[in-house]
Amino acid sequence: MKNVCVITGGGSGMGLATARILGKTHFIIICGRTVSKLTHAIEELQKEGIDCEAFPCDVSDIGSVKKLAEHAASRGRVQALIHAAGLSPHMGDAARIMAVNALGTIYINTEFARIMESKSCILDVSSMSAYLTPSIVMPRRLYRLALTDTDLFFQKMMRRIRLFPKSVRSGVAYGISKDFVIWYSKQSALLYGSKDIRVVCVSPGNFETPMGSLEREEADKFTKYAAIKRFGKPEEIAFLFAAVVDERNGYLTGVDILCDGGLVASGVSAMSRS
Repeated sequence: MKNVCVITGGGSGMGLATARILGKTHFIIICGRTVSKLTHAIEELQKEGIDCEAFPCDVSDIGSVKKLAEHAASRGRVQALIHAAGLSPHMGDAARIMAVNALGTIYINTEFARIMESKSCILDVSSMSAYLTPSIVMPRRLYRLALTDTDLFFQKMMRRIRLFPKSVRSGVAYGISKDFVIWYSKQSALLYGSKDIRVVCVSPGNFETPMGSLEREEADKFTKYAAIKRFGKPEEIAFLFAAVVDERNGYLTGVDILCDGGLVASGVSAMSRS
């Protein structure tokens, strides 16, 4: 029986590109809120001889995530989880972005750690926005609440976000939520290391994906600062994802890997718009 790889947000972009690589060695479960929207992706993968299925999951709903984890475990040994589902500033309001990106990561990591075994890997996807957003914006001293009281954590995050004008709240929520993902991924690595479960975070820069196209006009303003002056290709980061979860990378955990074409290395910030 093949190992199982679960990919949230696997219907397009980075997730679908990764499914094509890992589908050679794993049974693939791609997830989204509506299975019908994943039908085309499943058809594409099956034409390439990849054994796969779609499963409905709203990562911001703990009950939905529990069902996904239980189903995945019933299909075999879950060796890899790639949590690529998330919302960008143009895809929802501040509360929805925080719920999907931050709470979703808490729920996914917690529930899959319950069913994953030795030599498995959880890969959380953040964003280079966590590096570009000024640190003063980040309520990092409150992140630890996520380990004990998720409701209070969410309330505190939203209280901080509401200090900003409505016009920028979605962007602020995105930056904070992705900064939190990096922090929480590292905490998860410490929590689950005793089970021999690795947890690694990857922060992509600007990529040619459906989500990336929604932010294209704003994101392209930063391209000139990068070492590689173009958007990344989905297959480029998919190769990184596949390498991270590979069992041969057994000593890699508790770290964030920035894959942004060298943009953050330039020293640019979110305030650099000229």
